[in-house]
Amino acid sequence: MEVAAQDPDIRGLFLQGMACAANTVNVVTTDGTAGRAGVTVSAMASVSADGDAPTMLVCVHHLAAAAQIILENGCFCTNILRDDQSFISDTFAGRLQTQDGDKFSCVDWTPMKTGAPRVRDPLTAFDCLVKSSERVGTHYVFIGEVQDIFVATGGSPLIFANRMYGSPVTISPPRKQRAEHDTLKIGSLHTFGPYLLPSIIRKLEDEVGPIDLDLHEGDQRHLLELLRAGTIDLAFVYDLDLGSDVTALTVSELPTYVLLPENDPLAHNASVALADLVDRPMVLLDASPSRDYFLSMFASVGDPHVAYRAGSFEMVRGMVAHGLGYSLLATKPASAMSYDGKALVTRPLADTVETTSLVLSQRRNVQLSKSTEAFVWHCMQIFGLDMDCALAETHPRSTGAENDIFIGGTVCRDRHVRCGSLIIVTGGRRQVRLCSRRRRGGCQPEHHRPATGNARACTDGNRRQCRTGHRGAAKLQRLHRISPGAGRRQ
Repeated sequence: MEVAAQDPDIRGLFLQGMACAANTVNVVTTDGTAGRAGVTVSAMASVSADGDAPTMLVCVHHLAAAAQIILENGCFCTNILRDDQSFISDTFAGRLQTQDGDKFSCVDWTPMKTGAPRVRDPLTAFDCLVKSSERVGTHYVFIGEVQDIFVATGGSPLIFANRMYGSPVTISPPRKQRAEHDTLKIGSLHTFGPYLLPSIIRKLEDEVGPIDLDLHEGDQRHLLELLRAGTIDLAFVYDLDLGSDVTALTVSELPTYVLLPENDPLAHNASVALADLVDRPMVLLDASPSRDYFLSMFASVGDPHVAYRAGSFEMVRGMVAHGLGYSLLATKPASAMSYDGKALVTRPLADTVETTSLVLSQRRNVQLSKSTEAFVWHCMQIFGLDMDCALAETHPRSTGAENDIFIGGTVCRDRHVRCGSLIIVTGGRRQVRLCSRRRRGGCQPEHHRPATGNARACTDGNRRQCRTGHRGAAKLQRLHRISPGAGRRQ
């Protein structure tokens, strides 16, 4: 049988495909007559729980010093790391160096039954005698008979996928029915959550009373994963890389500004140009998507000099306050002080750059609970958003998506709300709005009764009652004109 020549790109595609696989991060160690050694691996799996002893396998590159030492010692211990032990993985992968040059000095160890060292507090560890070994390609495949096992009482595994560390997220099964008063499950980016959510929650509690809140904070990738998994119902995120399965309501634009220490010479300028920053040390907010967004602004002036990276918003502010560099940020706290009392100065960018927006996102085509609907409407009131503008944004007319659900309602061809479950909370009372299509089978030009601070008026303007018998309003935030007989807001 003739074997076809291997596709020259198959190796690259194989590595790309395997990078998508999520694996636990493991440090395989050994000790004995040949000495002590260890190496980080992701290729680990059980073989069988039955037989004379349970068996498992690990794969170790043949050039790794640990490979030959495992063969000679005839034993190994597979340490499955917790999600807060990535430093151990980096040390045994050679990405971090200990002060004395000994990898094992990065953490405390204890010997297992075979003599192979175990991390003192891993998630779990399997102590094995080598049953068989075989070199396949560039790796030795070691089959081990398990002699001893350590299992921690708690913790989560450290996961490696898409060439980065992570931790598992519990995917809640969908519920067919929701309770009248359900848990409010909200997520927010850690950069602006502390400056946004407390006031919203306070106003919501003042309006409707105590609420059952499940609050999550994290970066954009983590929050979107929680949203898609159903762990949260709404997320305050940036309008970047949301995906077609997420619908979003823009609540505020977030212009980028320059953060400087108080004594920085640029602090005397009314605004600061990117060209004046590109060669200066930068303290980068190293969180997705802020990292790529801020770096992309320098495309026309050159690569910025990133001196420090920090994943915490307040760490960035603290480093800038101590004169370690400048930073670009979008969230602007009320205080001009760092945590330790150092003064900070903010200046607008002189360059015209693309502005990002803060959006309230949810999964498309998912019905929200009444408590979550109430939260959405309070956000719309707090940010001064109009219902029709919000519906137009989340349901563009060009899509023709009649059954696209947002905040509990559906939208007809003329963008009237026609779902009886759509709830507006005003003055503690729920008002249900129905489109005439639902009542009479066809949309007619119609105004909704005014809600607090958000009433609409027809072409007769500020009269208390227009010719069609709709109520006007004395206080208007927005006017929506209706062409007689057209049945559409313009």
